[in-house]
Amino acid sequence: MKKTKEILGGIWKLYAATWFTGLLLILYPIYVVWLKQEKNFNKAMQLLKLHTRLLMVVTGIKLKVKNRHLLDKNATYIYTPNHTSYADILILYHIIPSYFVFLGKIELKKIPLFNIFFKDMNIAVDRKSNASGKAALDRCSEELDKGNSVVLFPEGTIPKSCPKMGSFKNGAFKLAIEKQVPIVPITFLSNYRRLEMKGLFTGKAGPGMAKAIIHEPISTKGLTEADVDSLRDKVYAIIHQELEKHHLV
Repeated sequence: MKKTKEILGGIWKLYAATWFTGLLLILYPIYVVWLKQEKNFNKAMQLLKLHTRLLMVVTGIKLKVKNRHLLDKNATYIYTPNHTSYADILILYHIIPSYFVFLGKIELKKIPLFNIFFKDMNIAVDRKSNASGKAALDRCSEELDKGNSVVLFPEGTIPKSCPKMGSFKNGAFKLAIEKQVPIVPITFLSNYRRLEMKGLFTGKAGPGMAKAIIHEPISTKGLTEADVDSLRDKVYAIIHQELEKHHLV
């Protein structure tokens, strides 16, 4: 039974990848033009929202988000979701109400066509390089100075133990305190069931509900570098408790 589900999941992955690539090829000329100049990045973001919404419709992914009202579309935040799936990125475009950039692994910059989003708009980091990590956080700092929100996955990768979280790195929390920007934890509850990238015909995958919970923004005003660990642990606890509540850990 499990193997049958994995085979069906693999077929669904191929179907989803075909749709994603097809839509990207159709829209690619527009992305090329708009992503040449920063003034058009917000237009590209709106197109991405349409692009990913269409993808969700044709692949049967439905979105359920709790607590949207907690977000001020005119505010600047650092969002710190638990990382459960490549579907997390897709879903974020329909959770966050304003323009944002996200920090992703360097491998995303090597994917043909898709890498256009990491040339200037989003930020790619080589997690094995301290220099790359510093440069990426410097770029995040610049985006915050412009008033743009930033998404940082504090685990740094999708943990093998998912949905159980991996340990959190300090980068997002140091940056939030340095820039005095609120942190917004987000809990993804079911994305790992929608797209678990263990292999083409291994792991969970398929249509269904993608559930996300937005938590109360955490102010960093008045916090100092000495508070980094406690802020990190607070965010971890908030997400962990939500996962516990839904019997996922």
